[in-house]
Amino acid sequence: MSLRILTLSLTAAVALAVAGCASSTEQEKRAATGGLIGAGVGALAGQAIGGNTGATVAGAAGGAILGAVIGSATTPQGERYCKYRGKNGSIYTAPCPDGY
Repeated sequence: MSLRILTLSLTAAVALAVAGCASSTEQEKRAATGGLIGAGVGALAGQAIGGNTGATVAGAAGGAILGAVIGSATTPQGERYCKYRGKNGSIYTAPCPDGY
């Protein structure tokens, strides 16, 4: 039971931390989402295979790393947009300069 509470608490803390990243780039968001999904799947697989806390933690860590890498690598590489601040203080997006 304590492992379940620890896992849920950790997942909730990470979800709140990721939700606070409203200004993240698409690649960062995809990496974070992939990491969360990977950690969950890895923890389930580790528990199913090893049946103990060590296997669950190892599965979660491996899944998080792999999920983050895959999430980051699968980001579409279309035209990039940057955020700018106008003279009146408003923030707007426009295509980034070449080489950015």
